[in-house]
Amino acid sequence: MASPSGRPWRTAALLLPLTVAGAHIGPAATWLPTVRRLLFPGLAGTGHRRHVALTFDDGPDPASTPRFLDALDELDVKATFFLLGSAVVRHPALVRELVRRGHEPAVHGWTHDRPWRPAPARDVAEVRRAVRVVHDTTGQRPVWYRPPYGILTSGRWLAARRAGLRPVLWSAWGQDWTADATPASVRARVAADLRGGGTVLLHDTDRVAAPGCWRSALAALPGIVDGCREAGLTVGPLREHGPGPLLPDGPLRAGSGY
Repeated sequence: MASPSGRPWRTAALLLPLTVAGAHIGPAATWLPTVRRLLFPGLAGTGHRRHVALTFDDGPDPASTPRFLDALDELDVKATFFLLGSAVVRHPALVRELVRRGHEPAVHGWTHDRPWRPAPARDVAEVRRAVRVVHDTTGQRPVWYRPPYGILTSGRWLAARRAGLRPVLWSAWGQDWTADATPASVRARVAADLRGGGTVLLHDTDRVAAPGCWRSALAALPGIVDGCREAGLTVGPLREHGPGPLLPDGPLRAGSGY
């Protein structure tokens, strides 16, 4: 029969992997909108109450990103683009054009992978690598970091901190990555959660989404911007967003254009 004195060691050996896993994935609870809105407003992208930050993830993509740049020119709107470092290396001219048109480059990681297994050293190295590539390509040092899928693990928190980046997720999204997304559904989904001071998440590519889904986001863009303007809100990049409280009156409704 095993000695009772060995039981604490066996218990510790069983609990250690659970503890490590909990420490790794625990911060990912901020993916939940209510958690970050109430407890981490900065992470939710809460800014000036009369401003909306417009952001795009997963690019650049030569098949679709130029269309978003043209649409934003027509709307006279600047935005923040969260770029994958591996795509920046493949399409540096497109990234330089994005910056030339006045948009803000930010870091979305090196690749668009899910971070279920702890790999803090890799996270730090890849985020630093992405920062370096964006800076070398554009001449601008990025400020913002949004992890793929919006999943902030402890390793990715550490990586952002060591790279001097500020993590930010979103307060409204269009769910524009799905096969059944339409311009109307994207616009309605954004309107359901958007408040003054909010940050909107859209995607300028289908690289890690349903083929062609970016067309729904592109077609919804004018309505989203017009709705914000009709509500008396300006639309721009995160660099113009600043800190500020959320409006207390809930999502945009009457008079918003939605």
